[in-house]
Amino acid sequence: MTTEAGDATPLTIDELAARSGVTVRTVRFYGSKGLLPPPVIGPRRVGHYGPDHVARLALIEELRQQGMTLSAIERYLKQLPDDLTPHDLAIHRAVVASWAPDAVDTVSRRELERRAGRPLAAEDVERLAAMNVVVEAEGDTFRVDSGLLRLGVQLLDVPLSHEVILAARKVLVEHSRAAAHALSQLFRGEVAERAAQDVKSLSAHMHPLVVQALLTTFQRSLREELGEWVTGPGPDLSR
Repeated sequence: MTTEAGDATPLTIDELAARSGVTVRTVRFYGSKGLLPPPVIGPRRVGHYGPDHVARLALIEELRQQGMTLSAIERYLKQLPDDLTPHDLAIHRAVVASWAPDAVDTVSRRELERRAGRPLAAEDVERLAAMNVVVEAEGDTFRVDSGLLRLGVQLLDVPLSHEVILAARKVLVEHSRAAAHALSQLFRGEVAERAAQDVKSLSAHMHPLVVQALLTTFQRSLREELGEWVTGPGPDLSR
């Protein structure tokens, strides 16, 4: 997705489809099934879509790629609170995406741009390659990590230098691996004496829960850090 959660620029159905990497027919189909809320009707009876549509469509597509049926997606969406923001929906999509196994496909330049939902200049492809999202293969084809592509495309529009993005990636990888190792050791001690089937069952249940917990904890911590950065640290209540 190239439209960020906070971007309130209204989109036509063609723009929404292009930025989401789907067809106009798909957008209309989801709307007819009640999976997407109706657009806001503007001048000349043209429907306008906003950040909520972008985020919800991304979540729907993520659920579909996980193999969920249309009825299962409908049940999933109905269970979500009505007041979720586009940012909240993005968090849900991140959790859903974490369930997927690593998926690396070899695609043409045209297919890469279709999946990215936008044209990609040479420097865009270079930045995606530097982030290990794509790797150039033979005959103008690319090996692409489907799980990272959307994130990588979003980062193309973030007003940060290439060096900062790569440094941030290094920090996230190092700390996530450390957290994963510590949690693995903790759970391993808990299930050491259990049967193999019980261990597999616990792992299947814990994976989405741990990911959700990590995302929620990180989200709150980052909000506090950014809040202090913008407004300054709060009063020292220990005195």
